[in-house]
Amino acid sequence: MNADEFRRHGHALSDWIADYQATLETRPVLAQVAPGTIRAALPRSAPREGESFEAMMADVERIILPGITHWQSPNFFAFFPANTSGASILGELLSAGLGVQGMLWATSPACTELESHVLDWLVEMLGLPQAFASEGAGGGVIQDTASSAVLCALIAARERAQAGAGAGAGAAPGPLVAYASNQAHSSVEKAIHIAGVGRGQLHLIEVDENFALRPEALAARVAADRAAGMRPFFVAATVGTTSSNAMDPVGAMAGICATAGAPLWLHVDAAMSGTAALCPEFRPLFAGVESADSFNFNPHKWMFTNFDCSCFWVRDRKALTSALSILPEYLRNQATSSGAVIDYRDWQIPLGRRFRALKLWFVIRSFGVEGLRREVRKHVGWGQEFAGWVAADPRFELAAPAPLNLVCFRHRGGEDANQAIMDRLNQSGDLYLTHTKLDGKLTLRMSIGAARTEHRHVERAWRRIQEEAAHWEKRKGQARHAD
Repeated sequence: MNADEFRRHGHALSDWIADYQATLETRPVLAQVAPGTIRAALPRSAPREGESFEAMMADVERIILPGITHWQSPNFFAFFPANTSGASILGELLSAGLGVQGMLWATSPACTELESHVLDWLVEMLGLPQAFASEGAGGGVIQDTASSAVLCALIAARERAQAGAGAGAGAAPGPLVAYASNQAHSSVEKAIHIAGVGRGQLHLIEVDENFALRPEALAARVAADRAAGMRPFFVAATVGTTSSNAMDPVGAMAGICATAGAPLWLHVDAAMSGTAALCPEFRPLFAGVESADSFNFNPHKWMFTNFDCSCFWVRDRKALTSALSILPEYLRNQATSSGAVIDYRDWQIPLGRRFRALKLWFVIRSFGVEGLRREVRKHVGWGQEFAGWVAADPRFELAAPAPLNLVCFRHRGGEDANQAIMDRLNQSGDLYLTHTKLDGKLTLRMSIGAARTEHRHVERAWRRIQEEAAHWEKRKGQARHAD
């Protein structure tokens, strides 16, 4: 493809994306295909000769689009927001066009320095502790996902604990043990397994009536484990759990980590809800983060930056880099040897890395801090309004507090009712909801945060939920009458 062809096809693709986004509201949100449909439509073998761009785009329309679940739809209320925006798409395009491999400062200084600078911007924007800024002992890095962030934090904590074994008060040669609430994301368990600590060494702590970790239970378990000869080393706090957006008491957990003998590494996972810290009025939800050893949130969820982009900060970057750094001869260079630069290969599991900071930089500059705050406040406001509608309808109940933009609710008719309502809504294509289980009961989740969602979409979603509830109630009444 020469420059003229690229220019022509690039313009055509930009037009196609713009048209796609303009028609999102009219498309069924959930892909309406059966397993195997897409593969059955593809040729069995790769083409022997190159094909035209037009032929490829025709197959995108014919084969690919029917199998797309439209995460950018204004009627997408499932899982969590996975937003993109025009600025982010253009930043991603520029990153792809530059084709940077940013493993070392020397391989593209702008890639590294822009990332450090944008992560420092976010320290200020989110009201995070200054210890996370790069001019001190800490610093930030863009990971692919929160799963990678917790894995890196856990490995750094493991190395710190092992280096201190037998050297300090409370240190012991026994097995390492980590803690999280029983509502924490599954990535914590996966990280424990990958890091070689062992799944059995993750102790899940019970939660209170709001599904937040009970600090007194954590303190008791840490003390009991120490008495049994184990070596507590890592605690994961969640600000906004996946199931219900529960807020763990970070401050109380930090106090336990600091006073439980040898210090425990405290990692704060705020994957989706971290974006709310852009607004000063929501920062009390994050109280205690100033004592954390590491913190993570995902702009690729609620901050209009397309996947993947997960921001991860540490208080002591040496603890991280000493755990992850390996320097073979072929990577040695004058800048690295000088000690004056950051090499982000030492802050992550893979060696290679993309120029993710460009799209984040574009998003922040395009929206501005106040523009981002307006969007967050809008989504939270709609979430609170939706929770009010649920509470006012005697057929439904709120299943958990709704501090931000996620509302967990259920029909009082029980599991069959909620499953039927969700299935019919999703099969209709009108909107997309997902579920969880809270207190053992199937619970519907209304996650409001798509970039193109407007108030009318939230209102329509509630009407459709009520309609499907009425449909289930009618069928239930008919069945009782027939009996």
